[in-house]
Amino acid sequence: MKRKMEINGLTIEAEYPDKTVETIFLPLLSGLSRKQRELGRRLVVLLAAPPATGKSTLVKFLTQLSGETPGLVPVTAVGMDGFHHYQEYLLSHTVFRDGKEIPMTYVKGAPVSYDLDGFRARLSRVRTEKACPWPEYNRKLHDPVDNAVLIEGDLVLIEGNYLLLDQDGWRDLRDYADYTIRILAKEEDVRDRLIWRRASNGVPQKEAEYMVDSNDLPNVRLCMEESMEGDLTLRLDGSGDYEYVSGRLP
Repeated sequence: MKRKMEINGLTIEAEYPDKTVETIFLPLLSGLSRKQRELGRRLVVLLAAPPATGKSTLVKFLTQLSGETPGLVPVTAVGMDGFHHYQEYLLSHTVFRDGKEIPMTYVKGAPVSYDLDGFRARLSRVRTEKACPWPEYNRKLHDPVDNAVLIEGDLVLIEGNYLLLDQDGWRDLRDYADYTIRILAKEEDVRDRLIWRRASNGVPQKEAEYMVDSNDLPNVRLCMEESMEGDLTLRLDGSGDYEYVSGRLP
């Protein structure tokens, strides 16, 4: 099944095998819709995945699929990247890595570069407020834009790297979710996708490889090795498709 969509200002064509749509995506959306109607309130779903596993494209596809399929509750999809600390904060703070104190900008994208308290507070509001503002990350400004969107739907899907991270503070995020999804991938596949992403933005090949190996891959390993299991776990294969690993559909 093919769909055109806009991701980060670019129009792309996403394609997933019909079998995946019929055996995973549609049953997932059907179960979530049923659960939302049974609860009679907004349903919050967390989707956790390492960088470059196609999560932004996937949630956009699920949003379109839910909106065009009769009987499904339409999905409102947002991300956690709007809760990055502002660039001004990153420039004025440092962290220790490998025994050295370095500017926080060098580890942008790591858990420490997020406003966890602000994210947790907004999650609480999503559960209780009929209309809840939500920030988005602007790639041109390299900064979050607060209140960029307004969440009003009954089924909210939040995607991000660390939503199931098994560390103090982060593991509490699960308490705000009615259902969780985790995506796995092979490190070599993610590395190739990350290098391609940076190179396609004009970064020279060797520099792209260095940036990925020094900064991006540690975040990938953190997601893969220190995340809790989801209610449903999928794996991204080398072709860009998703396969069932474990867990249950709602």
